[in-house]
Amino acid sequence: MTTTLTNDLLSVINNRTSIRHYDSTIKISEEDLTEILDSATKAPSAWNLQHWHFLVFKSDESKEKLLPIAYNQKQIVESSAVIAILGDLQADKNTDPVYEPLVQAGYMTNEIKENLAGQIHGAYQNSIYARDAAFSNASLAAMQLMIAAKAKSYDSCAIGGFNVDQLKKEFSVSERFVPIMLISIGKAVKPAHKSSRMSVDKVSTWL
Repeated sequence: MTTTLTNDLLSVINNRTSIRHYDSTIKISEEDLTEILDSATKAPSAWNLQHWHFLVFKSDESKEKLLPIAYNQKQIVESSAVIAILGDLQADKNTDPVYEPLVQAGYMTNEIKENLAGQIHGAYQNSIYARDAAFSNASLAAMQLMIAAKAKSYDSCAIGGFNVDQLKKEFSVSERFVPIMLISIGKAVKPAHKSSRMSVDKVSTWL
C-alpha cells in the first residue's frame, strides 16, 4: 500500500504541467475547490504561523474584473477558478490563534508558548524578514495547492504577470498582505508547451 501511495504521489508530481488553455465550459465545484484549498493549508510554515491567505476568483464577474489586472491573459477567464496567493506580512499576529489551543489541550505549556512568542516578536521587528517569510511560506502553500489540484484531476498554472497595486486596490486587499502569484485552475484543452528540466547533477552540489 505504501508503494502504491508513493507511486501515485510521484505520478501526480511528474504529470503536473503549467496549463494556459482551459475548457471554459468546465465549472469547478465549491466542494472540490475547498478541498484543494484545505490541502494547501497543510503546507509547512515557519513557527506554524501559516503565512497565507487565498483570494478566490470563481465567478465569471470576478474573473472579468481580474482580467485587465493580469494583462488580459485569457487563462484568467477561461479557467474554472483563479486563486490569488497572498503572503502575510504580519503573521506574528497568528501566534495566539496557533498556540493557545495547544496550551488549552495540554500539548504545550504556557511557558513554552511565551518563549516562542518572544522569538516570533523579535523576528518580526525586522521588516525584511517579515516580507521574506511571507513570500517563502506562502509559496509552499501555492505549490501544495497545485499538486492537490492535479491529484483531483484539475490542471493549473502559476502566474507572476499581474499588476500588484491594481489587484490590491480593486479587491481591497489589506496592507497586511502582499500578493505573490495567481494560480489558474481548470481542465486543459491543449497540452502544455514542451519543456525540459536540467538534470539533478546540474542543479545540486553533493557534499
